[in-house]
Amino acid sequence: MSTISRIQRLRERLDEEGLDGILVSSAENRRYLSGFTGSAGHLLISDDDAVLVTDFRYIEQAANQSPDFRVERIGRDPWFARLAQELGVRRVGFESDDLTVASHSALLKSLEDAGGEAPDLVPTTEIVLRLRAVKDTYELELLTRAVAIADGAMDRVAPAIEPGMTEGAVAWDLERTMRELGAESVSFEVIVGTGPNGALPHHRADDTVIKPGDAVVIDMGASYEGYCSDLTRTWIVGEPDDTFKRVYDTVLRAQLAAEEAVTAGYTGGEADAVARDIITDAGYGDEFGHSLGHGVGLAVHEHPRVAANSEDLLENGTVFTVEPGIYLSGWGGVRIEDIVVMEKGRARVLSRAAKLPAFGL
Repeated sequence: MSTISRIQRLRERLDEEGLDGILVSSAENRRYLSGFTGSAGHLLISDDDAVLVTDFRYIEQAANQSPDFRVERIGRDPWFARLAQELGVRRVGFESDDLTVASHSALLKSLEDAGGEAPDLVPTTEIVLRLRAVKDTYELELLTRAVAIADGAMDRVAPAIEPGMTEGAVAWDLERTMRELGAESVSFEVIVGTGPNGALPHHRADDTVIKPGDAVVIDMGASYEGYCSDLTRTWIVGEPDDTFKRVYDTVLRAQLAAEEAVTAGYTGGEADAVARDIITDAGYGDEFGHSLGHGVGLAVHEHPRVAANSEDLLENGTVFTVEPGIYLSGWGGVRIEDIVVMEKGRARVLSRAAKLPAFGL
């Protein structure tokens, strides 16, 4: 993987922001720009240079993974002050939504201790995050693989759910199966909510026993080469009641309508409205309390935001979820989630895991 084009896009953004350098501290942003997967390090990128600094544990790894960067070992010297002077940067952005107050104070002290004319440290937000919103071909290949792993696990485990199983047992079956299919880890802790627990969108799977007639909400994802998937399906154990049929059909209609309607140039808010209007018209507007979706990539939640009032553009190359839901306290919930990629002006659905068919109500 070459990161040269990503670095160049970043430099163009820095020029627009009036910056001649940026200090990257976020682990995901560091990996995106350099390919480095170690747990410690920073990037310092200027108009003419790109430096990766890390400690002795990762020097060889960084050299292998980040050929487009000059690798520097962090020692006891004030490395930031030294490199800022060497690169000749005068206005250096830092990731204010990632860098801690303590780390920021340490940078300022290193500049003070070094003496001379110190560069200005300028807080920035989301510069690299917004670059990450549009995926390249390499990223899409990895995302597609992560999606396929989660799909395979869902199709293997969910149809086998029976009364008497616990949420925790189902969650473990899903995690184990994803790893057997090639996942390096799960994207997040597997969510399994049966019966009334399904009304809690982020319920933690526990020892609740699945009963006949329960709706079971499963939300899961696989991580593959650092890229995440996110998948939700709702199953019924036994015969569905009329409430389940009505709620499930409403959520499914809302999801399919959004996937069909959204085109390149929609905002996240406009996409959200397509599904939300259908759910509201069915009388469940107050029970759809979260956004329609979110971007997916090196983090399971990233840009673009697909939420009410979001002005984020759904451009070609963006990858995001479409996941409407209805949650009825004391009864349960239904959520259905796919990952889609905006491609040639239309949303192409990547998720292939089976869904229950519409009940036709």
